[in-house]
Amino acid sequence: MSTPSPYLVPSRLPKRTYYEHETICSILDEALFCTISYAVDNRPFSIPTAFVRYEDKIYIHGSVGSHFIREIEKGIPVCISVMLTDALVVAKSAFSHSVNYRSVVIFSKAEKIEDAGTKRAAFEWLTNKIVPDSWDYLRPMTDSEVRKTTALAFAFDEASAKMRSGMPKDEAEDLELPIWSGLIPLRTERGIPVADETSINIPLPEHLR
Repeated sequence: MSTPSPYLVPSRLPKRTYYEHETICSILDEALFCTISYAVDNRPFSIPTAFVRYEDKIYIHGSVGSHFIREIEKGIPVCISVMLTDALVVAKSAFSHSVNYRSVVIFSKAEKIEDAGTKRAAFEWLTNKIVPDSWDYLRPMTDSEVRKTTALAFAFDEASAKMRSGMPKDEAEDLELPIWSGLIPLRTERGIPVADETSINIPLPEHLR
């Protein structure tokens, strides 16, 4: 992106902003959920949902009866945001506390996927992102289930990433204070799977190990 939209240039700390496609994709690929914001009748809405990136678009799904899906599939403008938190930044003063993070903001419009084959592919991409390598293990989606589910794609041509890393940036006069400062790392990890009552005697599949 040679000339970013004014909406993508933050008013504070613009040096933390990145527009490179590879940087944006790396954050989108790691994040499992995004928040989609839009307005209807001058009233704001903001909905968190799972998503997947495939090539130059991100995909979401939802019930054909969902108010959220029915509104944004019309192609109204939306703002999509993603944030990964890497650490709490603990300074010597509350004023200087911060967060190490990686985030993406996208301005886009929904493209409704009408082709059944592409819809199935989008569901496969999303399923395998949330639970890797699970699509072929699961009972296949029926044609009825595909019809009952809407798949929407969003181009992210108009997108930016913003990141912070590193230690606290305390005020010069605070540096010698006998107050601990540093980082508290945060991480999201997948725990050990827990079987429900119907699966107690079913061996854990390899893709969940």
